Amino acid sequence: MVKQTAPVLSDRLGWEHASERFQLVLNSISDGVFAVDAEWRITCFNRAASESTGISHEQALGRPCHDVLRANICNGACALRYTMETGVPVVNLAITMRDVAGRPLPVAISTAVLRDGAGRIIGGVETFRDLNKVQALLHQVEVLNPLTTVVTADPVLKRTLGMLPTIASSDSTALIEGESGTGKGLVARAIHLLSPRREGPFITVNCGALPETLFESELFGYKAGAFTGAVKDKPGRVALADGGTLFLDEIGDMPLPVQVKVLRLLHEKAYEPLGGTATVAADVRIVAATNKDLAGLVRDGRFREDLFYRINVIRIAMPPLRARPADVGLIAERFVREAAAKKGKRIDGLAPEAISLLMRYDFPGNVRELENILEYACLFCARPVLEIGDFPEWFRERMAPVSRRPTTLADAEAEVLRQVLAREGGNRTKAAAALGIHKTTLHRKLRRLGLDVPTGDGRSRRRSGAAD
Repeated sequence: MVKQTAPVLSDRLGWEHASERFQLVLNSISDGVFAVDAEWRITCFNRAASESTGISHEQALGRPCHDVLRANICNGACALRYTMETGVPVVNLAITMRDVAGRPLPVAISTAVLRDGAGRIIGGVETFRDLNKVQALLHQVEVLNPLTTVVTADPVLKRTLGMLPTIASSDSTALIEGESGTGKGLVARAIHLLSPRREGPFITVNCGALPETLFESELFGYKAGAFTGAVKDKPGRVALADGGTLFLDEIGDMPLPVQVKVLRLLHEKAYEPLGGTATVAADVRIVAATNKDLAGLVRDGRFREDLFYRINVIRIAMPPLRARPADVGLIAERFVREAAAKKGKRIDGLAPEAISLLMRYDFPGNVRELENILEYACLFCARPVLEIGDFPEWFRERMAPVSRRPTTLADAEAEVLRQVLAREGGNRTKAAAALGIHKTTLHRKLRRLGLDVPTGDGRSRRRSGAAD
């Protein structure tokens, strides 16, 4: 009996030791891992799964997985059930689970089957990556090195970025100029994060989005009784930015009556809430941005000259993306990696043909337009490498080669006009300047050639463009 028992005891001790080692390996994995048997009861729940969900190993074991994780695909579209029934794994599917408190938990899951020694399916295993943690890591990188948010190989822009720590060290007002979508908001935030005020709030005011009737109360707040419906005091954006940075985005759209009060805020570091009588001190650093020619607005009487000189202490110019084509590939590669991480997908980069196509485009919407195109592509990309076919259809059609060559002088002239107008985003004034002709001459050519005349010259589009 002893001779028969010893090997059995030895095997059991070896199995227990292997099981302990297996559990140690599972608990060292940063992704959540759980396994189920053929009856969907949890047989394994590692440490990362517990940390992400708040559900302990003991609480999870033996319970149906749909009762523990409560994912939005549990009823009718379970990925693990699909894999166990077909043997086909699911990779990096973005779903939402629920933690122990019932809060949504965005994750990316992958599934596989568990088989016994004879190859029969006896259960399944699912790994999930907490996308909140991925987002937190990206934010941490931004805080540790704010300049990493602006990707460039352009020597002029590099010099500008190199000046930001010095600019951030003072409380002087900074004005960031550039077309919509060039990254003015990123530079403003970098100035804040590099400054002694980094622990304070960063409050953005989109001057083009606030109605003139509400602008003053939104910016400076109001006292109870200031107007009908003002039943209690409300702090404005200036008060919310106390101890930090107030970013006045698209300041060229600020109403003239409010400009007077902003001038006082800059000059005296004080303001009065709407309906108030007492002056309030303001401990804020002002950073402004514009996509307009403020000097031209001053000449037209639409922007105060004294305010213009007050905010134009430190001027930062952001070049358009078409002026730095080498940056297109750099920005694209980085954005695709970050977007894939947020969506829980594996996309290692872009195919050379895809980058080449992007570099041929002039991007009238600048970096924001590039990111919008890539976000669409990442959503529909189902391979490790993003290809031309993943780009939006409108972009592929616009970049498709011309099927026929111009056969007459008029055809050639029409093609040139189309290309220049497309490059200048429909802005007739800029297109005329690029062609070296007067704007009225361009109008005549467009009518003579029967070309569609753009509905605007680009100024209205820039006014209504989204904030950086």
